[in-house]
Amino acid sequence: MSELMKYNCIFLLGPTAVGKTAIGVRLALALGGEIISGDSRQVYRGLDIGSGKDLADYDIPRALVEKLNPELAKTCGESYHLPYHLIDVADVDTEYNLFDYQEAFYPAFADILARGKVPVVVGGTGMYVDCILRNYDLVPTPDNPQLRAELETKSYDELKAILIAEKANLHNTTDFADKDRIIHAIEIERYLKSPECAAYRAGRPPRPEIRPLVLGTTLPRPLVRERIAKRLRDRMENGLIEEVQGLHDGGAEWARLEQLGLEYRFVSEYLQGKIAEKEELFEKLNLAIGQFAKRQETWFRGMEKKGVHIHWLPQADDIEERFAAALKEIKSQTLQ
Repeated sequence: MSELMKYNCIFLLGPTAVGKTAIGVRLALALGGEIISGDSRQVYRGLDIGSGKDLADYDIPRALVEKLNPELAKTCGESYHLPYHLIDVADVDTEYNLFDYQEAFYPAFADILARGKVPVVVGGTGMYVDCILRNYDLVPTPDNPQLRAELETKSYDELKAILIAEKANLHNTTDFADKDRIIHAIEIERYLKSPECAAYRAGRPPRPEIRPLVLGTTLPRPLVRERIAKRLRDRMENGLIEEVQGLHDGGAEWARLEQLGLEYRFVSEYLQGKIAEKEELFEKLNLAIGQFAKRQETWFRGMEKKGVHIHWLPQADDIEERFAAALKEIKSQTLQ
């Protein structure tokens, strides 16, 4: 993709269960690239089945390599392992957040470019891909026990007034949910205006230039629900419950596993007896994943309203058809 003047990377986003990994792997192979995950749970070691890492997809048979990248096939042997980044980088008992993701993303991105490869970012965690595409200005906020103690003596209305005064362009009204949220928001605002924060920003390494071509893939909603159900059946039959039990046996508290959401939350509840039957587990989890997919699509529409141009691929069930459409879109953009 060295001929690209406007773009230096590809982003492929979409809701769960629509085949993003398979398409992304093919794109990276064809373009001479490497994958960067944009998934908030794939960062954790041990969350394999439930997070859908699909690590086997990164070991590509020689026949497919010959088809999509004949030059690479000359040196790849019987298969080619496609490099990936930001997968399996944190332990389950650590809190990996949006700031951590940004801090890890930029060095990985710059390294891929420096080696003459194409970064192909694949993911469905809207905030993770959005924080890169729209360049969120995130900084680590240290604890301020003295300020927190002072603020905790104030009423909800007093705290709300302080936050409104501190933050003139206040759009996120979820900060008003309760006193703790308001106090945390005030702590952040005070730190952002501090000399310490200014010094941190001044010493922060420059971010690499990101010129993305953003592709989106989804399917008609009934088909998404059908694929979610089939995939969940497969995962439950192929070790999902055992994976969660193993994580707990390895030291992960039930409360921590429940925090990880969806598969890990519901299976943890099943293993604790909060969900009585395996079929009830399937029904509840299947419904929750379907609702999650709808929220993902809502987030992507919101990104478009905020200026992110997403080139949506045809809603074809066939992976190869969508992959071909993605390559065609990339070629058309290079010729503009």
